Amino acid sequence: MEKTGNFQADIHDNGYEAKFLEKRLDHTSLLNLAGRMADGLESLDGQWNFAADWYDTCKRANWPADSAQVSGGAEESNRPLDYDWEAWERIPVPSTWNLARRELLYFEGSGVYTRTFRYTPRSADERLILRFEGAAYRTTVFLNGVCLGTHDGASTPFNVDITQTVARENRLVVAVDARRLPTRVPMENTDWYNYGGLYRNVLLLRVPATYIKDWFVRLERSSACSKIRADVWLDGAKASAKVKLSIPGLGVAEEIQSQDGVASFTIDAEPELWSPTRPRLYEVEISTDNDSVRDKIGFREIKTTAHDIYLNGEKIFLKGVSVHEDHILMGKTTNSATIRATIRDLKEMHGNYLRLAHYPHDARFARIADEEGILLWEEIPVYWAIAFDHPETYRDAENQLAELILRDRNRASVIVWSVGNENADTDARLTFMSELTKKVRSLDETRLVSAACLVNHEKLVIEDRLADFLDVFGVNEYYGWYDPDFSKLPQLLANSNPGKPVVVCEFGGGARIGQHGSTDDLFSLEFQENLYKKQVETLKRCPFIAGTSPWILYDFRCPRRLNRYQEGFNRKGLIDSDRSSKKPAYFVMRDFYRELTP
Repeated sequence: MEKTGNFQADIHDNGYEAKFLEKRLDHTSLLNLAGRMADGLESLDGQWNFAADWYDTCKRANWPADSAQVSGGAEESNRPLDYDWEAWERIPVPSTWNLARRELLYFEGSGVYTRTFRYTPRSADERLILRFEGAAYRTTVFLNGVCLGTHDGASTPFNVDITQTVARENRLVVAVDARRLPTRVPMENTDWYNYGGLYRNVLLLRVPATYIKDWFVRLERSSACSKIRADVWLDGAKASAKVKLSIPGLGVAEEIQSQDGVASFTIDAEPELWSPTRPRLYEVEISTDNDSVRDKIGFREIKTTAHDIYLNGEKIFLKGVSVHEDHILMGKTTNSATIRATIRDLKEMHGNYLRLAHYPHDARFARIADEEGILLWEEIPVYWAIAFDHPETYRDAENQLAELILRDRNRASVIVWSVGNENADTDARLTFMSELTKKVRSLDETRLVSAACLVNHEKLVIEDRLADFLDVFGVNEYYGWYDPDFSKLPQLLANSNPGKPVVVCEFGGGARIGQHGSTDDLFSLEFQENLYKKQVETLKRCPFIAGTSPWILYDFRCPRRLNRYQEGFNRKGLIDSDRSSKKPAYFVMRDFYRELTP
């Protein structure tokens, strides 16, 4: 805006955020943490000072740049300050602010986190990386008064090199904006709870001047599972360096010279293939003269033929369920014990697959799924009616997709990348999402691409123009629930010839634990159980259906669900939000999947 003599930026400049968006923290700087969890990694988790910044004044007035902010005391300034870092209340990181304080349960504004930390280099050429595993949604990071950049996306990791900014004594300030906006991914209208805050780990990583930034180790495509391909990316001044690849379990020990920071290996090997029944993982070590990483990687092949899915050359039915990253006590924050309990509930149902909806879940999920032998569908929140014609929205979606793939493409458990859920088949959406499928294949040629699509309710047929760009056609249908006429489901299946495998990503209906009634009473356990029986009997007779993941494993918070049975929760879970009380429909799926178990 035009500045006048009485202009004051913190109250007159509505474009205040522009300067913080000049440096984007995105997938181009993302490093792979998987092999570094025990080496050079230091946690910044714990108690941080926190304030709910209702008017986004931290960024409007640029509090971190204030000359008094390093020493941190309002008492030390000769001007009145509207903040006092050390006087703020303390809040745990990681956590969602919604559950940390009762009065913030529905807060969706900007929250400001701050803490101090000390740093002493261990070597003269050491670089220091600051890493965030997940912060919802727009995160602007300041260190010692300097803006390091801004990241968009609630569920994917990002990092920034702070070597040139860090000092011995440091003040870190993080502004996290959780607003729902039409141009964000997802947009303002969703069907889950909008948790805010630093809800995943915050870390420091020490690396050498030239370090191993990323690696992608997998079976060479079309090699009959007899060759391994490995690409390694370096970051730093010495782009040309000797890179060693070692897989002791296969007798692999190779060394080549990188070119322009990239080293690529193609190796003859016949690994034991990873599968749900035998989740074999191999120790993989990648090293240079100054750096090394270790990862556990499984080798497997996933592909489709006609209407079937094949894992390692054998036809497989995806016996699964959808799940949200929502916990009654922790919100969107999770831990290894919760992830393992989720997988245990799936296995007790004789399942082999989970659809992680509708956004990237914690990175530990895929690592644990590798160990446990569970197949995963991973997804980005291109959800419902996002701004498909807005370039910034596409940039956001593509970046979240890239960050997810770069994070998890070494995980054998991940077999499907999904580019969205329940979007109307418009021209703008087709352009937007077809471009996303191309991005997937440019980053990872070894997995299936899908999206959860709506069926054509007018023609009663499974069709969507996006299907031409997908390997697996994901379908959501709620016959017997949102459309009470269940007879349409067998008609729909009879009318359809998709020409590729179909996974029914969602079906089902709601029920409240303790609510009984007839099979005609909505929200009764009996209604839900009977609906599941009808769904299973119909779906199992359809030859092109290659998997099912009903909606959903656990009841979860959702502010749009406000009737007497829901009371702020989506009650379609097979298990109550307490994650222990199983509904009768759970046992319908258990019996169905047990029938399919070899």
